[in-house]
Amino acid sequence: MATPIGNMRDITLRALDVLQSADLIACEDTRVFAKLARHHGVSAPTVAYSDATQRAAEPRILRALGEGKRVALVSDAGMPLVSDPGYRLVREALAGGHLVTAAPGPSAVPMALALSGLPTDRFYFGGFLPAKATERRRTIAEAASIPATLVFFEAPHRLAASLADLAELLADRPAAVARELTKLFEEVRRAPLRELAAHYARETEVKGEIAIVIGPPGEAAALSDETLDQELRHAMGGASLKDAAAEVAARFGLKRREVYARALALKREGAS
Repeated sequence: MATPIGNMRDITLRALDVLQSADLIACEDTRVFAKLARHHGVSAPTVAYSDATQRAAEPRILRALGEGKRVALVSDAGMPLVSDPGYRLVREALAGGHLVTAAPGPSAVPMALALSGLPTDRFYFGGFLPAKATERRRTIAEAASIPATLVFFEAPHRLAASLADLAELLADRPAAVARELTKLFEEVRRAPLRELAAHYARETEVKGEIAIVIGPPGEAAALSDETLDQELRHAMGGASLKDAAAEVAARFGLKRREVYARALALKREGAS
């Protein structure tokens, strides 16, 4: 049996029971896990299972499962498989006919949602934003029209650039930057995207793991006619009328047909 277990700091009684009965424990960092093992009397052998070691570790883990042993997969913080390795291992274990269950612990995604103050009934998790600016902006634009709260992970050294892109492409939607969730020094800052972008452009000493939560399209403040016209003219400067209207409608949560009609009127005014 294979059991993914989340978060070694806020561990549950069920997770401890699984660990104490395991024959082999695959852990993100054996040194980090050793501290918990000593504290709770967990004595099973361990194998390192991270992005760098998963290919080498999987044969040993699958062999143990094939011998009828109990294997637990743990992470240093958060839930295994959520932007952490483990998907391939679960797939191979299932393909081998082995039972797979979970003893979940705290995860940064639902925790960020809960602390953001934004709608939680429907959300989209996009994982880490791309490191390259062009790909990052494309990803944000694709997510702009999703009628749900958005959640992305980001690295500290890219936070300011990503927030700047988010503020430009998603306007001033309400948002939250949540840092070090499920860990010891959690911090949440809530503000409109442009305010967050300005703050983190000045704040250069950001550390830790970060989740960005952004309200759905309808959460943005209503646009004045003047602001809408400015946004449309800017968008029309680098795209077709149809694409510009679609982009602005998605960014501000407006009806595409109405925005297109306004864009068409602006084009006629410019031609007259």
